[in-house]
Amino acid sequence: MEGKYVARGQFTGECIAVLTSGGDAQGMNAAVRAVVRMGIYCGCRVFFIREGYQGLVDGGNNIQEASWADVSGILQLIKKQTSVSLHKRNSDNLYIPPIGFADSPFHLKDQTELFSGGTKIGSARCMDFRERCGRLKAAENLVKNQITNLVVIGGDGSLTGANLFRAEWSNLLEELVTLVKFYYYMYICEIRSCKISAENAKQFHRLNIVGLVGSIDNDFCGTDMTIGADSALHRIIEATDAISTTAHSHQRCFILEVMGRHCGYLALVASMACEADWVFIPEMPPADDWREKLCHKLRMNREHGQRVNIIMVAEGAIDRGCNPITCELVKNLIVSELQLDTRITVLGHVQRGGSPSAFDRILGSRMGAEAVLALMDADRDPNLPSCVISLDGNQAVRVPLVKCVERTRQVAEAMKARDFDRAVELRGARNNNKEGFTKRDNYMEIYIGHKYAS
Repeated sequence: MEGKYVARGQFTGECIAVLTSGGDAQGMNAAVRAVVRMGIYCGCRVFFIREGYQGLVDGGNNIQEASWADVSGILQLIKKQTSVSLHKRNSDNLYIPPIGFADSPFHLKDQTELFSGGTKIGSARCMDFRERCGRLKAAENLVKNQITNLVVIGGDGSLTGANLFRAEWSNLLEELVTLVKFYYYMYICEIRSCKISAENAKQFHRLNIVGLVGSIDNDFCGTDMTIGADSALHRIIEATDAISTTAHSHQRCFILEVMGRHCGYLALVASMACEADWVFIPEMPPADDWREKLCHKLRMNREHGQRVNIIMVAEGAIDRGCNPITCELVKNLIVSELQLDTRITVLGHVQRGGSPSAFDRILGSRMGAEAVLALMDADRDPNLPSCVISLDGNQAVRVPLVKCVERTRQVAEAMKARDFDRAVELRGARNNNKEGFTKRDNYMEIYIGHKYAS
């Protein structure tokens, strides 16, 4: 749909909700903003669901209708303006921006910066949503607010939960209409009467879900880049550049642990950008003699006058026996064999913080707008499957959610089975062609493919 004209108000009466779930990522706010404004432009009512799936389960004030002004943040010098407005309301009492001010509303209230990191509407890990009774409450809250279109911004776990929620939707509504349930929490029996009318169940019989992949790990199969990955790389490179200067002064070796869970994208790409001496990633465990090769490599570099060594370790790095390769393990090896002054730096949550890069701001905005259009298409055609808005080259595309979730699950299974070639293929194969980038030297060869929507 990118590049096609969309008429204002053509989907009047529809309700859309947006939530951010799981670990936060820079660029989520840009995606939330795009969902809200594209939805309002199309004539929809748009709702924030605060604190992720936990807010969806808890309901109440966690589900709030959003206005155009609620996502204002471009005019960063104007703060706490509450009375000045250039907006007019249409017949449905919705804010519509005036011509010429499509992205510059002056109806601001306690404004936060749109393009800050994190997520304005909050995120939380929700154990309740993993249980059917939690999803039952979530369905009840959506029906009470007349919401049948949901945008979920999160990682693989969040989108897997969204896929399950949609699959159970009809059964959840049936249960809400007919059953009085008994739930047991910590030996306390609670009688919960879940009441929606049969008419409500019929009216809201279909739930449309679109996923946006917000994760710094870039570990979701089906998209070239996830929202937040580029900004995380910026944080890693900034930190590594700063560390390199002090390491050079004292001729030190630094071992940097970077995030990524079971995906080595951040570690691998950062190691290339920062000219690291060595990198450990989960998908490509080193050969059994990696200790000897690593020490030989560092020794050779020092003999040729190199004053600093940088080693990148992904937090999920393992050897071929699936034993963890930790920063402490690598440090102890270098100190005992080479007697180098070696330090460890765990970058941690600094990788998630800070302002998003230009790439993530644009990516989040494009994907958020496309998500609204995908929801409206799904509302008109009930045969369309739930989808993920993905990046294929430079194009926003729609990829079936079920297919992406299944492929991401297969990566985890391949890793568990020690089928690392299969894991790399699943991460990066497109039509069985291993296209990607490589990093080579005399003692190391690591290959991992670009990730493509398929």
